[in-house]
This record gives sequence, C-alpha cells and structure tokens, in this order.
Amino acid sequence: MFDMMKMMGQIKEVQGKVKQAQENLIHLTAEGEAGAGMVKAKVNGKKQLISIEIDDSLVNENDKEMIQDLTVAAVNKAMEEVDGLAKEEMRKATDGALPNIPGMDLGNMFNG
Repeated sequence: MFDMMKMMGQIKEVQGKVKQAQENLIHLTAEGEAGAGMVKAKVNGKKQLISIEIDDSLVNENDKEMIQDLTVAAVNKAMEEVDGLAKEEMRKATDGALPNIPGMDLGNMFNG
C-alpha cells in the first residue's frame, strides 16, 4: 500500500537537498570562448557572468563591433555549458530520493 506520510517525508528531504544544491550552484563555473580563444567568458552556476577576457590583438577602435559579437558568442557558450552542469548537479542531488511513481514525471520538477 502507498504510504503518503513516507512520501511526504521524502519530498521534504528532497526539497532540502534541492535548496542545498541550488546554493552550491555558485561554485560551478563554465567557460566559453569565441574567435579561436580571442574572447573568453566565465560564468557560475547561477548564470552570472564572472569575467570576460579579450585578447590584446582585438583592442582597436575599428574592431568594436567584432569584440561585441565575439563577447556575446562566448557568454552564450558559457551559459549553455553551465546550464548542463547545473542540471546534472540537480539530478545528482535528487537521484533515488523520490519513489518511482508510474505516470508521474518528477524529473522536471526541479528544472528552473
């Protein structure tokens, strides 16, 4: 028979694990680069830009538009990378913590 109290306890435990995992996302970092490494961006798991590095060879008034485009590309690559890392971290935090209920997809419950 299905034990609702046990499941509620497990949900509370998972919520605690999710909160802790979300707090730890700030320690995850990912880097993206564009222009063969001429522009590099670093972000954390909370999708905050940490740093941008621009190669000295790009620092020229005439290259302003290229620098902007490469910066956007590098940041987008870093965001994609950290998004994957964050999802994996959340999956690890909740793996096996909730019962497998047929027809109920709890996997998307913590994606944000």
